[in-house]
Amino acid sequence: MKVVLDKEKCTLCFSCVAICPEVFEGKEDGTVDVKEEYKGVEITDENLKEKIREAAEACPAMAITIEE
Repeated sequence: MKVVLDKEKCTLCFSCVAICPEVFEGKEDGTVDVKEEYKGVEITDENLKEKIREAAEACPAMAITIEE
């Protein structure tokens, strides 16, 4: 699985950060993003994948895309 966050859609609710801080982070400029170590990387950890799915489902703007 790969994860992408569309910054244009993001409403900065930080729900993804609250649900999966291992992958999502709040930046110093007030935006949210996928941590550098997970950008474009195949994520194989099943626990992490479940948390990413939960974060995507919780996103009110549907700004998180999961590529299986």
